[in-house]
Amino acid sequence: MDYTQGGEKLKLDRAKKQMLWFGIISLCMTFAGLTSAYIVSMERRDWLENYDFPQALIVSTVLIVISSITIHLAKNAIISGKNSMGTLFLMLTLALGIGFVVSQFAGFSAFQEQGYYFTGASSNITTTFFFLIIAVHIAHLIAGFISLITVIINHLRGKYSAAEHLGLTLGVTFWHFLDILWVFLFVLLFITK
Repeated sequence: MDYTQGGEKLKLDRAKKQMLWFGIISLCMTFAGLTSAYIVSMERRDWLENYDFPQALIVSTVLIVISSITIHLAKNAIISGKNSMGTLFLMLTLALGIGFVVSQFAGFSAFQEQGYYFTGASSNITTTFFFLIIAVHIAHLIAGFISLITVIINHLRGKYSAAEHLGLTLGVTFWHFLDILWVFLFVLLFITK
């Protein structure tokens, strides 16, 4: 396929899709590095093995999985011309995303209540990785919120339709990626505790 063919809009749409996928691939590489270091570090003698996994992280996982469903429903509704349903599902997705972040911080607090910290005398390599992996995911989730809020604003301005919905599709794709990434990280942290 010749990517130079087609009108300006087609070229711009292709470029936007490629940039999203370049970003997703670079994020995969970042987390591959972090999780590889985490797995290799598990062999250390000072690796913490017996700790209570924060229940708030289980709640956050449920919330983010549900948000993936609601954003998918929002996309389908908007493309079908059911704008009020699309708005409802987008707002639910935003609320679930906020709930996810709140529960992540509750997980941090629960970990600290057990006496584990990111740095300092009460920290070790396990807790440092635990906090780091979650914090880096939350940092990337900020980009997800920016994307989601942009999608909501554009939807409310009537910029999406059955024929024109690239921004919506890209935002939904990025949100799904962040959801899948968290589920992977959750499983990794949960089974290696």
